[in-house]
Amino acid sequence: MGVETSCDETAAAVVDGERILSNVVFSQTPMHRRYRGVVPELASRAHQQKIMPVICEALDRAFPGARLRDLPDLVDAVAFTQGPGLLGALLVGKTAAQTLAWLHGLPAIGVNHLEGHAFAVELQERIAFPFIGLIVSGGHTDLVLVRGYGRFRVLGRTRDDAAGEAFDKVAKLLGLGFPGGPLVDRLARRGDPEATLFPRPVLPGTWDFSFSGLKTAVLYHLRKNPRSRPEDVCAAFQEAIVDTLARKTLDAARRFGVSCVVVGGGVAANSRLRLVLTERGVQKGIRVRFPAASLCTDNGAMIARVGLLRLRAGRLPGSCPVDPALPMRSWIGSGRSKNKFR
Repeated sequence: MGVETSCDETAAAVVDGERILSNVVFSQTPMHRRYRGVVPELASRAHQQKIMPVICEALDRAFPGARLRDLPDLVDAVAFTQGPGLLGALLVGKTAAQTLAWLHGLPAIGVNHLEGHAFAVELQERIAFPFIGLIVSGGHTDLVLVRGYGRFRVLGRTRDDAAGEAFDKVAKLLGLGFPGGPLVDRLARRGDPEATLFPRPVLPGTWDFSFSGLKTAVLYHLRKNPRSRPEDVCAAFQEAIVDTLARKTLDAARRFGVSCVVVGGGVAANSRLRLVLTERGVQKGIRVRFPAASLCTDNGAMIARVGLLRLRAGRLPGSCPVDPALPMRSWIGSGRSKNKFR
């Protein structure tokens, strides 16, 4: 079982290998929409209210009629998001998962949220190693060389705004509402991506990203051109984001001799990113894989998948303190071995 509460989705799932038996997500978006962003304290309270109903629903969907007392007969471990994320939200998920595990004599496994996104696609298909992982969401834009399960090298990260955060802020500038990503994507389909040439933040010599300047460029453009069509602004802004992500990701794949790219995170659902990255990948002989839209946003299935990988490898973390800034690091060769499958 996987439990995910890193931000504003309360999620739980049951996974058997790569097969999803249930995947329940309660979204707090309607509550946060009026504030045009996630309010951490409200998110934590909502998680407290919904965490047990969501876990019970996930168990019932996977095993109709099952109750919490049946948990030790149905699952081998309970995984939860250890970080990164909002501190209060993470604590709710950890407390629920560890309490259930302790009550029923099961292992509790802390999982890195970013690793969950990197392997979400494996709930659909097996991916050969090594591959370049692009994790792109509201809080993260990371480029990672994945050499195997638990073996990572972080190549680059955002130095300021994540790509998803830039989408939200530009949507706010245009008065579109929250969350901004899907709204910008929808409007951009009716706009001209060449109406305005927004900057591509390349950061030569690094694999890092930076989108705060792009967001500011949109702000200045709107001040100088208040009658600009929102569709054109969205299309041109989105093209700058997508072009930057695609260029850096495929350059990294070529540089490290990797023939596969895997994309995860909420922005992985963006239609333009999926199209451009796939087409450019074909031109360069690089396979690009995206998870289904339901696995791009935060969910418990991806946490359960990584928890299972750690369980099979016998790499169970110790006390698992939550960490809002938890880095993505290799875990092969660390932890304590309690692997009943070995």
